[in-house]
Amino acid sequence: MATYNILLIGGTGFLGSHLTHRLAADGHVLTLPTRRREDAKHLLVLPTATVVQANVHDERQLDVLMVGQDVVISLVGILHSRSARPGQAYGPDFARAHVELPRMIAAASQRRGIKRLLHVSALQAGPDAPSGYLRSKAAGEAVLLAAKDALALTIFRPSVIYGPDDAFLNVFAKLLRTLPLLPLACANARFQPVFVRDVADCIADSLATPERSGQIYSLCGPNVYSLRQLVEYIGHIIGHPRPVIGLPDALSYLQALAMEFVPNGPMSRDNYYSMQVDSVCEAGCTLPFGRVATALESVAPAWLVRRG
Repeated sequence: MATYNILLIGGTGFLGSHLTHRLAADGHVLTLPTRRREDAKHLLVLPTATVVQANVHDERQLDVLMVGQDVVISLVGILHSRSARPGQAYGPDFARAHVELPRMIAAASQRRGIKRLLHVSALQAGPDAPSGYLRSKAAGEAVLLAAKDALALTIFRPSVIYGPDDAFLNVFAKLLRTLPLLPLACANARFQPVFVRDVADCIADSLATPERSGQIYSLCGPNVYSLRQLVEYIGHIIGHPRPVIGLPDALSYLQALAMEFVPNGPMSRDNYYSMQVDSVCEAGCTLPFGRVATALESVAPAWLVRRG
């Protein structure tokens, strides 16, 4: 298998850390920019990974990072943003991370003659989606697709990603360990969670099949769950089953609004809007490259029970 010099933007985060380990195991040479080098200490032990303190939102720094690279992988995604102004489709933080940064990445890649670009978006992203998060993710895709004649582009659209260090299953596990009951907003929202290592494997596999560039892949796990089902399952696994009180729509919205006043709160109104559309793949959708999606029940107990 060919090996590449890869600029991994967003490579020190949740998905990025798993992808970095997979790509390093494959022998690729990785450059991982981060604003705080100490936040990436867990990746410094990888022999083919170099962590560089840099601001990828600075066009000049991004241009320097592109030198000598064969492939760029864009993973940056945020779940919260300041509110959009009247007439704007999404807030300024979503615009910066999901639209402006991909535009800069595409331009810098073309200036440096880099042809291969992999980008992680979001399932159900669309210009008419109910949330700023999903609308901004769609706008980021559009920016990159406008450059598809110059770039061998592959886009991945995962459902919610879970894994040992996620901010999804583990958040609910923490709440269930401390609360006597759980008032749950959007309890009937439906998800098809996908294992982080499956997502990392699909991205890595795409490097070995450059002839498949130009594709957009939806990434989902094998099963669909309501949010209530997921929370109840977590409670059962960790030995802290609690009554789950599904909130009606109006109270779900108010809970999301209240969480916006909590530092690093787990929910916002934009998250509430995102959950108005099911994060599930079309019937019959399977992972690409012959991958078989991992069942949540086969892996999640290993870390949830350990922390319970």
